[in-house]
Amino acid sequence: MQHIQGEERNQLQMFCLEQMVEADSFVRVIDYFVDTIDLESFGFRNVKLKEEGRPPYHPAVLMKLYFYGYRYGIRSSRKMEREARLNLEVRWLLCEQTPSARTICMFRKEYAESFKAIFRKFVFLLKELGLMEGKTIAIDSFKVRAQNSLKHNYNQKKIDRQLEYIDGRIKEFEDALDEADSQEQKTVLKDKIAVQQSRMEKYQAIEAELKETGKDQISTTDQDAQSVVLQRGITVVGYNIQASVDAKNKLIAHFDTGGVNDTNALGTVAVATKEVLQVEQMDVLADKGYHTGEQIRQCEQNGITTYVSPKEPASNDPDIFPITSFVYDTEKDCYTCPAGETLTPNGTWLTHSSKGYKSAYKFQRYNNPAKCRLCEMHSLCTKSKNNGRNIDRSEFAADVEQNNQRVKENPAYYKQRQQLAEHPWGTLKRQRGFDYVLTRGKKNVLGEVSLVFIGYNLSRFIQITEGINAFKELIKGVIAHICSQQAYLKAI
Repeated sequence: MQHIQGEERNQLQMFCLEQMVEADSFVRVIDYFVDTIDLESFGFRNVKLKEEGRPPYHPAVLMKLYFYGYRYGIRSSRKMEREARLNLEVRWLLCEQTPSARTICMFRKEYAESFKAIFRKFVFLLKELGLMEGKTIAIDSFKVRAQNSLKHNYNQKKIDRQLEYIDGRIKEFEDALDEADSQEQKTVLKDKIAVQQSRMEKYQAIEAELKETGKDQISTTDQDAQSVVLQRGITVVGYNIQASVDAKNKLIAHFDTGGVNDTNALGTVAVATKEVLQVEQMDVLADKGYHTGEQIRQCEQNGITTYVSPKEPASNDPDIFPITSFVYDTEKDCYTCPAGETLTPNGTWLTHSSKGYKSAYKFQRYNNPAKCRLCEMHSLCTKSKNNGRNIDRSEFAADVEQNNQRVKENPAYYKQRQQLAEHPWGTLKRQRGFDYVLTRGKKNVLGEVSLVFIGYNLSRFIQITEGINAFKELIKGVIAHICSQQAYLKAI
């Protein structure tokens, strides 16, 4: 008996690449998909060539390489270069062409906006084929690390701390300089003082930029990146990617980058998704991070019904009656307290604004100080000895209450949110390693996200249609026709 034997390395073999690639391989999908795209209409150069000059690579070659790489978690330009030389499937896909790492990298940087345009038209195609309904949409976010370390991200608190430290070091060196005996010691100390003064100038320049721009923070490597909470208190510098997923087949419909949290993102993402899918009415599911009265009203005004998980009312003191103990009467516009007394407004709208809100919002204050002072439950209702309990009602309170009631009455419908929104992010992060970006700047990052999402939607497309042949039958001639129509460009 002997071990299983392999082939001799020096043995001459004859084969063609076509025979080495399986008939149902995903590279065949990529090849067909890219070949049906009118790349010139998306702004790609070198689709048509002049007689003179050095021959460039066709943009379709690099596009295919990127779709393959991002589908299988290979995103580095140097790794893609290696795949083009060694991977049989990629060699088949590129017809043995081997672009350099620099060529691959510059292609991604140059056509970031074109990638996003291709994603949007792919979504339009999916909608036209009936694979997206636009009836129920789940919105969620996920955070990706940027090409910017935390130490190169600054806010006012960090700057103040550094300037205080530098001041202390300079004073320490100046005191030592006064006591120094030799010229050599003085020279060394003067050099150290100069270094600290240079650092101080650097932080002062960042502080001036911070005040001039009005931003809360500044990143010096990637200026569009922000300090965000990744998970469980872990802070990184990155991007908060907002995206919407259609309920019918869990296909990604729209995406963008948002602020450091989800507070002001719901309306923007929901309205943009509705416009992309071209529907008259739409339901949107989102978690409590999106629960903001202003955003809920914005959705309602645009024909979007919200199902956003309610937030528990905040209370500064657990020893007093929570706000939920006060019952609001819509017809009489008043609150009834636990003691059965009525709290009414004085007719004046007050304004409240705080960090994180786009604009100030109005509210009315409901109270009944005369009754409160004499109430036996006074100590259980408020800690104020002279005044009674105040209940503030926002101008968006009615919209919030309607949303909360819908969620309460349709728990099974709301529970779809998790399986719709969490599934794509888990796939992209765990299977394809997309928890950081390789590009800098919002435009380039969105281009990179486009490549990831196109790959995800394309693979879902194949699963839905159950095979490459069915996929080809569905899109044969359709995508080429849509991409060439200027009417579609106006529609989106």
